[in-house]
Amino acid sequence: MKIHIVTDSSAWFTNPRMVTQYPVTVVPNRLQIMGKSYREGIDVPVDEMMRLIATQLQPPKLVAPTVAEFAAIYTQVAKNADAIISIHASREMTESWQHAREASQQLSGACPIAVIDSRSICIGQGMLVKFAGQILQSGQDDFEAIVQTVRGAVDRIYTQYVVESLAFIQHNQFLDASHVLLATMLGAKPLLSIEDGKMQVVEKTRTRSQALDRLVEFVAEFEALDDVAIVQFRPHITEQTRTLQDRLAIAFPGRHFPYTLYNGSLASLIGTDAIGVVVLESEIEEDVFE
Repeated sequence: MKIHIVTDSSAWFTNPRMVTQYPVTVVPNRLQIMGKSYREGIDVPVDEMMRLIATQLQPPKLVAPTVAEFAAIYTQVAKNADAIISIHASREMTESWQHAREASQQLSGACPIAVIDSRSICIGQGMLVKFAGQILQSGQDDFEAIVQTVRGAVDRIYTQYVVESLAFIQHNQFLDASHVLLATMLGAKPLLSIEDGKMQVVEKTRTRSQALDRLVEFVAEFEALDDVAIVQFRPHITEQTRTLQDRLAIAFPGRHFPYTLYNGSLASLIGTDAIGVVVLESEIEEDVFE
């Protein structure tokens, strides 16, 4: 059985070549900035997009692919696939899942399509795409069982970000004006997490050192990791990321902690000066395919 994966460009990967290793099609979002619309990952490289967003006082508008765009992709993919797994950014953050779901209903008779809400965005969403690709590469072809396993992995994705500036998170209403004023006066750095698909502030740290402490403590809570990545705001490794890698290596000897510049989709939510960690926790129960 030939199964294909479709996702939107909110998904991001520590290794950009990942999408060539598995049967994956990425449908681009659009980022609207100063009256111009950019197809994410196509019109402007991610590092240039981050620099462009950093010059703006307000976040860009993140526009999900339309129902028609998803329907066109599904129709094209279905010519060579027996089924489709469609993985999208959290429905609480974009309309991608909703548009994909409507498109799948239009084509339901032609090809089975499972539309999955990752309840995440950026690297978390990318980890779910990668996880699905690994299952397909292992040779499994029971569509319903694969979909069930991928859906189960959604609950094992955890994210925390530390944000330096407050403008974007205030604009996106992750923090109200009074708390923004207080945090600014204190020089506090919000710690954000994704809970039930929603981005929210869970704590305010006073210093960069304290913020890194929280990220280390966050990862150290997990006994075993299927996947993990550090996200940062620059293409080349920052001193914060290097410090974070060194400290995490003590908690997880022999474990590699890759880093990546995050994408415009995430930057539109939290700004261009954040650092964070995303984890796909290992499943405790025995894998259904074993």
